[in-house]
Amino acid sequence: METRERRRRGGRLLRLLLLFVLLVVLAAGGTGYYIYDQLQPVEAQGESKNVLIPTGTSVRQIGQLLEEAGLVRNGELFSYYVRYKGVAPQLKAGEYAFTPGMSHDEIIQNMVEGNVVVRATRFTIPEGWNVEQIAEHLASEGIVDKDAFLHEVNHGSFPEFPFVAEIPQDEQRSNRLEGYLFPETYEVKEGASEREIIERMLAQFQKEWQEEWNEQLKQHNLTMDQAVTLASIVEREVAVDKERAKVAGVYYNRIRENWPLQADATVQFLLGKQKERLTYDDLKVDSPYNTYANPGLPPGPIANPGRESLAAVINPEVHDYFFYVTKKDGTQEHYFSRTLQEHNANDAKSRQNGGG
Repeated sequence: METRERRRRGGRLLRLLLLFVLLVVLAAGGTGYYIYDQLQPVEAQGESKNVLIPTGTSVRQIGQLLEEAGLVRNGELFSYYVRYKGVAPQLKAGEYAFTPGMSHDEIIQNMVEGNVVVRATRFTIPEGWNVEQIAEHLASEGIVDKDAFLHEVNHGSFPEFPFVAEIPQDEQRSNRLEGYLFPETYEVKEGASEREIIERMLAQFQKEWQEEWNEQLKQHNLTMDQAVTLASIVEREVAVDKERAKVAGVYYNRIRENWPLQADATVQFLLGKQKERLTYDDLKVDSPYNTYANPGLPPGPIANPGRESLAAVINPEVHDYFFYVTKKDGTQEHYFSRTLQEHNANDAKSRQNGGG
């Protein structure tokens, strides 16, 4: 009787023990499944979401931010997962663009690599603007500090661009990099420094300048800087592309004969303003940039020329014209002439067209 009772109690204990083990297994399995489920990516969606991770944010706070943005199911478990992988110290602050549906590993990898959102600033520099105009425009857009920009233009070191070292050190020169800030539409990262912006422009100039041009210039007995200077004058004097090579040819003819270039654009440059008509007093201003008073090229470029003007100077049209004057008929084209007598006749025709 006692033995039977003992067996009954033993069987009851065994069943309780088995039930306990079963409950533990079920609990462990349920917990494991819960953790597994919570670590799965959220439902995939097309549009990305931006999340800002401030400097000093803890891993737990990062998890909370990601959960609030709907990018992870459980921010707490995300933070534990990061610690488990041992990469918590490697997560970088910044603004990230994550797409719902990304795995935890993909999110973590982006933060370890610091693949932050790069916001861009876009601006356009038209052909023929000079350095002062560029600085004014960029400053007005809040992209640069004007004084800092001009300081870099004149004193910054740009060893990655060999042509900068070849620019003549001339105290009479207006701005050292005048002519080399290539006119183009640029996109730079938000907050780019003045130096970085200038580097982009110089890099574009280097890209546009063709290596074979250096050999072609030797035939004209010009340096790169002289060619850029002449191209800047062509840029400011000519509005119609098809005339650029012809006008360049006029200047080559004048240089060959040691005549003054008599380019109105150089006088406009030294005056610092655009005038509808230059006066005789303007043409007498004492300045090395006055190509009425001085033969040959001015000390440096007067603007930043574009592709067409550079190409026109490298390959000028060969002819025997020494003069040109705007037609003033709305076409923005010019009359060309070989002699002063022809030029005076064309000038009279131009004045008649313009009602002057």
